[in-house]
Amino acid sequence: MSNASKKQAHLLGFIQHGVNSHATGMWRNVQDKVNYDFSTPSYWRHMAQTMERGYFDAMFIADELAPYSTYENSSDATVKYAVQCPTHEPSTIATIVTGATEHLGVGVTLSTMFVHPYSMSRLLSSLDHLTEGRVAWNVVSSYSKSEWEAYGHVEMTPRGERYEKMEEYMDVCYQLWDSWEPDAIVADKESGIYADPEKVRIVEHDGKYFKCHGRHFCSPSPQGRPVLWQAGSSDRGRDFAAKHAEAIFAVHPNVERMRQYASDLDERLETKFNRAPGSVKYIYGLQTVVAETRSEAEEKYERIVSCIPLEGALAWISGHFGLDFSTMDLDENIKNIEVPGIQGLFESLIYAKDPEGKIPLTVKEAALIYAQGMGMPRLVGTAKDIADQMEYFMDEGGADGFMLAATYTPGCFEDFANLVTPELQRRGRLRTEYSGKTLRQNLLQG
Repeated sequence: MSNASKKQAHLLGFIQHGVNSHATGMWRNVQDKVNYDFSTPSYWRHMAQTMERGYFDAMFIADELAPYSTYENSSDATVKYAVQCPTHEPSTIATIVTGATEHLGVGVTLSTMFVHPYSMSRLLSSLDHLTEGRVAWNVVSSYSKSEWEAYGHVEMTPRGERYEKMEEYMDVCYQLWDSWEPDAIVADKESGIYADPEKVRIVEHDGKYFKCHGRHFCSPSPQGRPVLWQAGSSDRGRDFAAKHAEAIFAVHPNVERMRQYASDLDERLETKFNRAPGSVKYIYGLQTVVAETRSEAEEKYERIVSCIPLEGALAWISGHFGLDFSTMDLDENIKNIEVPGIQGLFESLIYAKDPEGKIPLTVKEAALIYAQGMGMPRLVGTAKDIADQMEYFMDEGGADGFMLAATYTPGCFEDFANLVTPELQRRGRLRTEYSGKTLRQNLLQG
């Protein structure tokens, strides 16, 4: 296969606006944030420039709206072990990221549950203007009880109703984003007319969950709408992703699960929603630990694992899966447990130890595996080792790209840009220049 005919990888840097990210105990690592403070602009400028140097499509900023409080019915362990805590609001760094770069996009995770769609559409249009068309929205519905409690709700809305509400939410946002006609702005200084009101539609929406009467308060942004990302994993979630998303983020521990997911989403796209094959990018979670030699990479990996506190790991899976794992035997087979939380990630975790899911996985093992990076594949080795596996996931698993989860920052992304990026480029698996101006143009390329 010639380099010209090979699928090229789309790369996203998976991070949170916080002291920790998706490797529990990351902050303890002697290689983490050396000479940097996550709460300062200089850190984010450097992170952004590093990812752009590595030819990433975007920085993907995950979020959680409140400290997890399912473990022991308290957020004490979350705070004690810095389990994605503290975490600052994600959209506040979007313009820092894009202001420090020319091509890198930024994806912000924003929940539909506690903000009216009128406010959300205005925020995202504003960000799309200020990033010059390089913003994406990761659409979520708030899955943990701590978020609902923090916003004054005694109980969470059931999963099915949350998706129903999100469908209406998206409809209102679409109406607002599309309400300005392309030639609505006249900007005639002589007559004093700036915009033609006949070409700026008033949105009239009276639905089950939302009411809206008003014009979108932002003029059309460079992308019109932000790029839409989704992480649908349950059956209902996959339908939502197949209907709305332009890129879908999924965590699968092996190539067999990746292939099954890609086939399922392909069928939903074409048969349920009449979308063209290839119109949605499948981005799979991946954690890489790379060095000049395998032994050095193994040492780095062992350091990462050694930083994980067991109680912190249990607090994280309790928050994500909606069950208090402090009440369970650490030696219990996790396959026998039903969870109300993020089902797709829980199912993937079962297969993280054994591709067929037949070897028992204990609660303790599951917590420690999840704390390393949510059960996604962990690639440890040289740049050649990493690139070999990435090619395998692309060619055999249907991956269009990878969400590269942080292990220690900014070092893990520096290592990738310095070592893996050149190897992927040599193989024709990664761009050598950005061809588009907007995130949508770069993400949907190839």
